[in-house]
Amino acid sequence: MVFASTVHVSRLRGRNREADAIAGLLAGAAAGRGGALTICGDLGLGKSALLDHAERTATGFAVLRTAGVAAEAHLPYAGLIRLLEPLAGGVDRLADEHQRAVRQVLRGEGSPEADRLALRLGVLALLGSAGRPVLCGVDDADLVDPATGDVLAFVARRLSNRPVAALLTTSQPVDGVRTLRLAALDFADSQALIADRLDLVDEAVAAHLAEIGHGNPQALADLAESLTAAQRAGVAPPPRGLPGGSPLRQAYRARVEGLPSETRELLLLAATEEAMHTSTLARAAEAAGLGLGALSPAELSGVVRVADGVVTFPQPLVRLTAYELAPSARRREAHRLLAGLLDRTPDRLRRALHRAAAGHAPDPVLAAELAEAATGNVRPDEAAVALERAADLSGDPQTTAAHLVAAARSVWLAGRPAYARCLISRVRRALADVPRTPEADRVLGQTDLLLGEIELRSGATAAALDALLAAADRLADSHRALAVSVLMRASEAACFSGEYPRIAEVRARAEALRRPDDSLRLRFVFAQIDGFAATFTGRFDQAGPALRDAIALSERLGEPGALAAAGAAALLLGDDHTALRVTERACASADAAGDRAVLPVTLELMAYAQLWLGRHDAVHQTCLAGLRAARAGGQENYVGDHLGLLAVLAAVRGETEECRRRLDQLRAPVEAGRVSRPRVLRDWALAVLDLAAGRSAEALSRLAGIADPATGHGHVVVQVLATPSLVEAAARCGAADLARPAWQAYDQWAEQTGDPARRALARRCQALLAERGSPEAEAHFRAALDLHAASDADFEHAHTQLLFGQELRRTRRPRDAREHLHRAWDLFQSTGAVHWTDQVRAELRAAGEPIATPTLDASAALTAQQLQIAQLVADGATNREVAAQLFISTRTVDHHMRNIFHRLGIRSRTELVRALH
Repeated sequence: MVFASTVHVSRLRGRNREADAIAGLLAGAAAGRGGALTICGDLGLGKSALLDHAERTATGFAVLRTAGVAAEAHLPYAGLIRLLEPLAGGVDRLADEHQRAVRQVLRGEGSPEADRLALRLGVLALLGSAGRPVLCGVDDADLVDPATGDVLAFVARRLSNRPVAALLTTSQPVDGVRTLRLAALDFADSQALIADRLDLVDEAVAAHLAEIGHGNPQALADLAESLTAAQRAGVAPPPRGLPGGSPLRQAYRARVEGLPSETRELLLLAATEEAMHTSTLARAAEAAGLGLGALSPAELSGVVRVADGVVTFPQPLVRLTAYELAPSARRREAHRLLAGLLDRTPDRLRRALHRAAAGHAPDPVLAAELAEAATGNVRPDEAAVALERAADLSGDPQTTAAHLVAAARSVWLAGRPAYARCLISRVRRALADVPRTPEADRVLGQTDLLLGEIELRSGATAAALDALLAAADRLADSHRALAVSVLMRASEAACFSGEYPRIAEVRARAEALRRPDDSLRLRFVFAQIDGFAATFTGRFDQAGPALRDAIALSERLGEPGALAAAGAAALLLGDDHTALRVTERACASADAAGDRAVLPVTLELMAYAQLWLGRHDAVHQTCLAGLRAARAGGQENYVGDHLGLLAVLAAVRGETEECRRRLDQLRAPVEAGRVSRPRVLRDWALAVLDLAAGRSAEALSRLAGIADPATGHGHVVVQVLATPSLVEAAARCGAADLARPAWQAYDQWAEQTGDPARRALARRCQALLAERGSPEAEAHFRAALDLHAASDADFEHAHTQLLFGQELRRTRRPRDAREHLHRAWDLFQSTGAVHWTDQVRAELRAAGEPIATPTLDASAALTAQQLQIAQLVADGATNREVAAQLFISTRTVDHHMRNIFHRLGIRSRTELVRALH
């Protein structure tokens, strides 16, 4: 028997949900409420690592473990014997019938049919009588001998009243046992896992490995350990697939080689494309003299999936293995066959790709055909494959470089920045010994533009601005249109890094490049730059026409990037509905075009529009979508943006723990700049928490450092958004003069927009800055409320009613105060702002009119998930046990419990039981 002790727990990357479920399982068993959990997933996803984690954390448990072994699958009860051997000394304590059945199996004599039930009940009793909680770990449970599998399934379904936790890892679920399916790691966790394995590795190489590992932990480990010193440094090309000695590759190879030969032939044909239509495969099979029915063994074993008329490989690395197992001559033959089938079809790209794979380099004619086929209505991921292959075939360094930079652009749009950087390095190597020509300069300019865009969203934003301006200067004379595109990115870099005064530099360069006959695209870029420059230099009368022109031109272009930029223009105009409309269209356009690179910034702009409109739930969902898009595309700067905005939203809603959780996740890179958006969003969120806790001086210090309205240095956009909080903090501290310059800048902009929501906040700020209790303060509060009535932002309307009510109460006008506090109560209730209703209740109590805690119907007051959580807690489950049962994190349960308490107006679990029953 193994007794687990407290040991150092190695970190499991990307498996917080699973670790929480295991912790809940162990906690239940320790309290006598046992259970079973099946962790289901494919090879390499970390099932065994989670079993090891369970053993390490099972303090005070007796740990039993067995595993499925293919070589012993024909030996009845082999797996059960290995599991129960440590408990053999306790068999004597079982009932006679159970004791006999268990002993017979442990002696290797098997179990007659008549004794099967006695055996199962005996095993159940034996596990429950160990004198301490028991953890039964079964690795590869689907490979154990059938007799053992039957007993384990029986036992796993009957542990609820015993101190036993059963944890099984399988590739398929077990009937009647709750299942947790493992997903691939996301990009950030993949990179972190590689960093765990390698002390020093080039960042682009690490990110490239994260991309080709497809989130499979074992694949990532194998790739990391296979790197040579030159590959680690980024000097030699990184691997494109699993190394030959990879255990995972060997496992995949065994899986493929175990299939019939005709099936493997069909797999090779299917593996020539990521997703092949069954009609194409059927024609190819017929041409090769094969029957499509031979694919069935591969489908039944999970190697391929056939759905909606398409054959795919659920594990991309299996596809690569199936392809590479065939000799090179056989692979070329397969491509040649498929190219022939596509000869008389309009699918130029697929035909050219198969022809290229069937041929030999160099082949400039075929390279040109590939490059041409990659233009037009082609998704970026498909175009990238064709363009990179065209580069391999061209034979001419300058043409190779042109194809590579086009491939890098497509790879970037497909959401793979690390590989785009690798291709950019190849561009520069290809041109290293090429004489400078206009074409070479154009290619290098495209490289500078792309690298600047990648750095802006994924890396060193502070350095990106200078690099982009320098690139624009180099291109201005010979490649004007390209130089203008570079300046557009420079403008975005200035905004992200808080270098707003430098937008004037961008505009000056752009103005020198303007021509009367400019294309629609260039006119859009010039209008956008003009509008931004005028806004951030306080020339609002000039900004409005330019920004409106940019929006109109972007809608004519209809491209995702232009529409996203139009969203920013609309926000500067204070036109939130237009900002929401164009960003929604940008997302739809990006989805149709396969452009993943533009999604993080587009979703951020959409979230700001929703925030101004007071749609807090929508902001939360949009930021989560933006966070997923940014992480998937390796855009760490925009990961920070979305985390920062989620933290601000949580702080505004009074969700302190959620805010701090998001801030803990926020890691703004130093290279992103001292006042990058993630950093100042963090300061804003913390300041809102400070205000709520009465730490006004701390809040004022944080907010005053975001930007200097007089010079424009710092992050002006976030300063504008945070100005109402800054003024409130300053007013509470009696330091109105510190906030007045920020208010004046905000007021000037708000009045120019004409938007009632923004103007209402300006009047509220003016009321707070006026002398307390003065007619001036009251007049400004009433003006603010009149403007709020014409806007959609109910949350800010409620906040103004609360502040006015506080002002009236503190100036000894409790009756007037109660009128506004009641309105604040109603508005906060309608927006679901539970934290703020508590503040209003306290103010009403101070004003002489307490609000009784309402008696609510729980089923009406709570969401479906909140009601489910509440019922489990009322039945005695801990938050950890609830998390395990619902497969959510304990933090999520904590968050829901706070909202449940607020919605029901209760403060304890005892009151929760009464509220539900």
